Amino acid sequence: MTNAVLFSNAHLLDPQRTELLEDHHVLVEDGVVREVSDKPIRSASARVVDVKGRTVMPGLIDLHVHVIAVELNLSRQVHMPNVLVTLRSVPILRGMLRRGFTTVRDAGGAGFAFKQAIDAGLAQGPRLFVSGRALSQTGGHGDMRARSDYLSSNNDGACATCVRVGALARVADGVDAVRKAVREELQMGADQIKIMASGGVASPTDPVGAFGYSEDEIRAIVAEAEGRGTYVMAHAYTAAAIARAVRCGVRTIEHGNLVDAPTAGLMAELDAYVVPTLVTYDALANEGESLGLPSESVAKVASVREAGLRSLEIYKAAGVKMGYGSDLLGESQRLQSDEFRLRAEVLSPAEAIASATTVGAEVLGMGDRLGRLVPGALADLLVVDGNPLRDIGCLLGQGERIPLVMKEGVVQFDELANLH
Repeated sequence: MTNAVLFSNAHLLDPQRTELLEDHHVLVEDGVVREVSDKPIRSASARVVDVKGRTVMPGLIDLHVHVIAVELNLSRQVHMPNVLVTLRSVPILRGMLRRGFTTVRDAGGAGFAFKQAIDAGLAQGPRLFVSGRALSQTGGHGDMRARSDYLSSNNDGACATCVRVGALARVADGVDAVRKAVREELQMGADQIKIMASGGVASPTDPVGAFGYSEDEIRAIVAEAEGRGTYVMAHAYTAAAIARAVRCGVRTIEHGNLVDAPTAGLMAELDAYVVPTLVTYDALANEGESLGLPSESVAKVASVREAGLRSLEIYKAAGVKMGYGSDLLGESQRLQSDEFRLRAEVLSPAEAIASATTVGAEVLGMGDRLGRLVPGALADLLVVDGNPLRDIGCLLGQGERIPLVMKEGVVQFDELANLH
């Protein structure tokens, strides 16, 4: 029997347009969009959902999350029991889906088992593209060991492939070691590979401006990923770190706050994407210390926070495609949609929405299946009270103005009946 839902009397949001398409109808069958029309659609088997002039739009895509980041203090989280970290991630996943994010790319920590759990219905959450554990050099952004007169051989004292669930990254040094690490993460089910190409905020011993990995190591990582038909995403802040990463073949730059115009031009020339994550710096500055972020990390936040909005202007002027990212940790995960609010200070609502739909779909290699509601696309669909192209605020919060969320043709949340 066909599983069909017909959404009628909708204003359709197409991310390729700057205005809503009024009085449209969308037929979903067997998990895909079957028909979209400005004329009434007839279906004998479909359940009809009259949205009464509300906005119907594609599900949102967040390209930088950490679903197992259940604490702000990542060093402390590494030593938490595996089962506790896993169970605490379940409401994080559900919260993302309730906010309208039907697809997310995990930027370090979540492995293949999380995808299995969602696909099997053991947990409710978005479609996952996982990186396994991010790769870091010794003393890099993924090395959570405190300064000491003795270094254990691994980031957490465990074997390389039996690491704690709470660890977002693993340490590997040298061309041969990083090749093996990439192969191991891919064997264990990673969809793409994440590396640390500069210092960072949440790690204890690396300055933000430090380089991560030699160019030979980065090229080896990129070659291994490309050999398996996938790509590399790189944490990088400074212009110098960004430039060397994209020259070595990195496809997406994460954060990228301290970019300059020549480096943005290089990214555009090499078809590299950027995934800014402005909201995490607001969260770290406002809540970090009270929620357990170490003092050395709190001190690093200011250096990248102020440059965030300016970086959007630089990327936009250079024509670099920007994906949507949040990168939130612990209790701050609830602020995921606030990235829209911050971007709206520089970008138009249409540009901000495109970053979380069509651009995200491109990055994931799903440009023909995600990001738009067109025939043949996966039926990831939101019903929204309001017009996000006029007021991005209707996408904020915890989904209060998103009464219906559908993922691949299955309604996940439905509060429309309460509104009629």
